[in-house]
Amino acid sequence: MKQRKKFDQINVIPLIDILLVLLVMVITTATFIKQGILPIELPEAKASDKKEDQKEFDIYITKEGKYHLDKKEISISDLEEKLKSIDPEQTVVLRSDKDASFQHFVTVMDMLKKLEHKQLYIVTKE
Repeated sequence: MKQRKKFDQINVIPLIDILLVLLVMVITTATFIKQGILPIELPEAKASDKKEDQKEFDIYITKEGKYHLDKKEISISDLEEKLKSIDPEQTVVLRSDKDASFQHFVTVMDMLKKLEHKQLYIVTKE
């Protein structure tokens, strides 16, 4: 009769290997989730064009029919002059009160179309 070997110890080395692999995977994915992007450093070039951060222009139309440019009240003629002086690629954000006359909204839209502005956002509430 053969005598059986007693197992009085557990071999934990394979368990430790699996835990280390899982730990590496968790740390790697947690880094990407926290930053949201891959951490890279861009190369430098001497002849590159620097893109300037262009400011957004916010146009507000109140329910009384008053126009505001970046929260400062402005007349419609001054608004047109200001829009003529900015680049048509500049972002313009239009916020109109829901109780404002639709004609005020159309006036600003017509002005932007005439000046060939391409970056227009109309803000609404969900």
